[in-house]
Amino acid sequence: MTELATMEFHARPQAGEPKPWAFPAPERGSLGNGLTVLRCHRPGQQVVAVEVLLDAPLDAEPAGLDGVATIMARAFSEGTDKHSAEDFAAELERCGATLDAYADHPGVRLSLEVPASRLAKALGLLADALRAPAFADGEVERLVRNRLDEIPHELANPSRRAAKELSKELFPADSRMSRPRQGTEETVEAVDSAAVRAFYERHVRPATATAVVVGDLTGLDLDALLGDTLGAWTGSAAQPRPVPAVTADDRGRVVIVDRPGAVQTQLLIGRTGSDRHDRVWPAQVLGTYCLGGTLTSRLDRVLREEKGYTYGVRAFGQVLRSAPDGTGAAMLAISGSVDTPNTGPALEDLWTVLRTLAAEGLTDAERDVAVQNLVGVAPLKYETAAAVASTLADQVEQHLPDDFQAALYRRLAATGTVEATAAVVSAFPVDGLVTILVGDAAQIKDPVEALGIGEVTVVAAE
Repeated sequence: MTELATMEFHARPQAGEPKPWAFPAPERGSLGNGLTVLRCHRPGQQVVAVEVLLDAPLDAEPAGLDGVATIMARAFSEGTDKHSAEDFAAELERCGATLDAYADHPGVRLSLEVPASRLAKALGLLADALRAPAFADGEVERLVRNRLDEIPHELANPSRRAAKELSKELFPADSRMSRPRQGTEETVEAVDSAAVRAFYERHVRPATATAVVVGDLTGLDLDALLGDTLGAWTGSAAQPRPVPAVTADDRGRVVIVDRPGAVQTQLLIGRTGSDRHDRVWPAQVLGTYCLGGTLTSRLDRVLREEKGYTYGVRAFGQVLRSAPDGTGAAMLAISGSVDTPNTGPALEDLWTVLRTLAAEGLTDAERDVAVQNLVGVAPLKYETAAAVASTLADQVEQHLPDDFQAALYRRLAATGTVEATAAVVSAFPVDGLVTILVGDAAQIKDPVEALGIGEVTVVAAE
């Protein structure tokens, strides 16, 4: 008879004492060419993240050339005075680096990630892209064609189509915010290499740019690395540029983007509200999270768990442009999708949630869960250098102090239930929301009109 082997169990590891955590504070400096530099040493983060912010906002795009900032951003990685587009891509790959770029209302941002051991080489490539981009005719033409190919797919996507319509409804026609960030077919078709270079020469210079470097900087002479790479980038001095205030029409109304035969209706309900410079921001973040920030929020509890109308509904605040003088704004919105026959009932229940919130307020339990989720998981959210660098870049872009994020978590933890309730009720007033519905107008128009939440207009899906 074979004797069975005994299994030896090791002692279960015990959790240690929690350590205090705060969002890391950067060191601020500048290079001789005027480039502002924020650095943040993160021991153990062997993949270094670099964010470069360029003061080239969408409202600076010339008339009729919406999308030129996006094409310029994409063209930064399509060759320089030293490398062709193919060679540049190959050099990045040899570094184990990735380089992405995009344009948004505040400006253009480039994001580099690279192992710390190859930071010098990657910074050199990034500097070449900023200092002397090729903007070759053939490469720009290819990028324009690619962008034109993307537009029909975006219009076919219900959530993207809803976002396009909401911007058009909220903002004046002469405001850049009323039009697609990456341009329309008409405006993108007008972009060529000359337009891209002209936009670059007018708006891209080190004196108005900021570089954020985050990662394990042990053994790196970062000052020397930056001086030899980004420090070689030259340009004219910064020129003050007026920034238009954000204005919006938040009158309650409904727009249906007609999609005959659609089995679902995409909902996007929004308005503009306070940005991060407003004292109400922490309470607004907390209250919005209680309303629709997670699976246990009020909207999900009613529309998903109780009624089964949707797989999920979310409420959120997204900064459009932030400014300390009060001219900035954030988009406050509720988004989700419901099955077509239940569009009317779902909207009725959604408005009931908002009215109940105004009448009865949030509960202490809801507030406590929101604080735990927003503040308690922050150390996990910022485990990577890229996450820290992105948030630091957001702060720079939004003209916030370097300690804003750290202070925000303290303010969230100190925000009470009454304050959070007042903020979210103000953020989502039942009579001041623009509702966009992408769906079958023949089936949903009458039930939506019966709700009395605003005048209903039907537009073609394009």
